[in-house]
Amino acid sequence: MTGARTLLRRLRRSERGTAFVEFALTAPVFLLILLGIFDYCWQMYAQQVLQGVVAKAGRDATLEGFAADQTALDNAVGAEVKKVFKNATVSFNRRAFDDYSEIKPLRWVDTNGNGVQDPSPDDCWEDGGKQGNGGADDVVQYTVSMKFDRVLPVWKMLGQPQSKTLTSATLLRNQPFAADGEVLAETCG
Repeated sequence: MTGARTLLRRLRRSERGTAFVEFALTAPVFLLILLGIFDYCWQMYAQQVLQGVVAKAGRDATLEGFAADQTALDNAVGAEVKKVFKNATVSFNRRAFDDYSEIKPLRWVDTNGNGVQDPSPDDCWEDGGKQGNGGADDVVQYTVSMKFDRVLPVWKMLGQPQSKTLTSATLLRNQPFAADGEVLAETCG
């Protein structure tokens, strides 16, 4: 027993392993922060790519050549997004308005009266516009969302979901390429 006490006393006084113990205690926290920074920067890059592609597609969508069929633009946006995140799920939404002043904040209408936001057609949202690309001289809000799994498992370790959704929107006016028609806003029934 005396040998064990002597060994413990020697170990307590020794400073040779201090750096190793300090590194072992701080390394996991340092690596977690470092990986979090890398993953966050990757997400910022993805957001910038998404915003750039959406802005270009929004400008192209206002031209007469793309007025009838927006599928080619959606496919181009999806292809550019998938260059950064191959397994991303990309969704598109277009809302047309008569004028910028016609755009209102989204208002939820509980059509079935159950107090829960049910998917359409049970409940709906009103914002003064209608679904689609509109016509000549209409204002279009083009929104693209991409859902993807994060590159590093840092967020899962912190109790956050592994998937992330980024959204980008642009608001532009169609070119006056034809006779202007009035946008009749969708209303809840």
